[in-house]
Amino acid sequence: MVLEVIILAAGKGSRMQSTLPKVLHALAGVPLLQHVINTAKKLNPRAIHVVVGHGADAVRTAFLEESVLFHEQADQLGTGHAVMQAIPHCQSNSVVLVLYGDVPLIQTKTLSALCEAATQSPAMLSTLLEKPDGYGRVVRDAQGCFHAVVEDKDATQDQRHIKEVNTGILAAPVNLLTTLLKQVTNTNQQREYYLPDILGLARAGGLSVSIHTTSDIIEVAGVNDRLQLEALERAAQQRYAEALMRQGVAISDRRRIDIRGELICGEGVSVDVNTVFEGRVVLGDDVKIGAHCVLKDTEIAAGSVIEPFCHIESAVIGQNCQVGPYARLRMGTRLDPTSKVGNFVETKNTKVGEGSKANHLAYLGDADIGAGANIGAGTITCNYDGANKHPTRLGDRVFVGSNSTLVAPVVIEDDGFVGAGSVITDNVPRGELAIGRARQHNISGWQPPKKN
Repeated sequence: MVLEVIILAAGKGSRMQSTLPKVLHALAGVPLLQHVINTAKKLNPRAIHVVVGHGADAVRTAFLEESVLFHEQADQLGTGHAVMQAIPHCQSNSVVLVLYGDVPLIQTKTLSALCEAATQSPAMLSTLLEKPDGYGRVVRDAQGCFHAVVEDKDATQDQRHIKEVNTGILAAPVNLLTTLLKQVTNTNQQREYYLPDILGLARAGGLSVSIHTTSDIIEVAGVNDRLQLEALERAAQQRYAEALMRQGVAISDRRRIDIRGELICGEGVSVDVNTVFEGRVVLGDDVKIGAHCVLKDTEIAAGSVIEPFCHIESAVIGQNCQVGPYARLRMGTRLDPTSKVGNFVETKNTKVGEGSKANHLAYLGDADIGAGANIGAGTITCNYDGANKHPTRLGDRVFVGSNSTLVAPVVIEDDGFVGAGSVITDNVPRGELAIGRARQHNISGWQPPKKN
């Protein structure tokens, strides 16, 4: 079977009350449409066609790196009209699957079964809803076979009691779908060309229509407003959390975790509450993530502990390191094994050598720190002169006393020692003590000022 996928993504999404096209709103950190494209790719189709309309240029720009074909629906005249924009570009021997850019959680296994049933005649996907208001009803004949889909606004009172609804997702051979689309009319209350009408036309022409029903209403739920987007966000996050827990990850509360990208975990990983993972995050064996942390595009090796309230982005953390609480590791940070970055320490483009530690209240930017070094509280690397960035290099076993300022570019060689409160502007040779501070003067007989 040669498969092609058409994704309808032309709607404005007025109820979102946003200038952003609806399919570009984010679910789990990526656009709604990206979820649908990712699912379509897993079916190995010959081509993926995306029908755009409102905000077409923005949608195209957002998916420049995707190998999809865009077709514009200049006037939004219904789902049937939307498919008409793409179907001429499909191969005649293909089976075409129609998906929706605002139905992000549809599952590959559901779609595979649907496509397999559509090699000779149409196949549709339905589900059962306790409150089916607003959905097209699936009408069956006395034998339980497909008879028609009736849109909610066109349904009779008896038909409105039907709980089986059409999801809009269907598959059919390209040639057949092309023929049926030409017969679709807009004689309905909305004056639109409804794609589901092809099912009734197929039935009237003597063809059977397969009905596949999913009991998982989440996978066929669409997004029309902010409330529905939030509901699907929580459903998606719970699914991600449950999948990780089945793999052995200890998640304190699956309702209080957000995975906005890809989270890869080894064995024995634990994740506390209110944690956010963005981009691609890799956690090695026995890594522990404390509460209220945000991790983005970061790799953490086995045995490391991230204490609560840390923000880590584009960093690489070695084995058995300790970070936080309240630490911020920015892009380009690399911690070698057993190193420590403590509370209220910020790093950027900095390597911290094996066993080195900056326990608290420091800024380390554009620095290369050797092994076994100690960075005292209040230490700052002055890496920016107002125009350019400059490096600071600290050798092995360097000791920097508290409240020191290292004015880059500067080098402190192995076993160098900086006295507390120093401003270091010159290189410190190996094993020497550097003190760069004003001499203390005590004034006897001094009287403190008095209030008037």
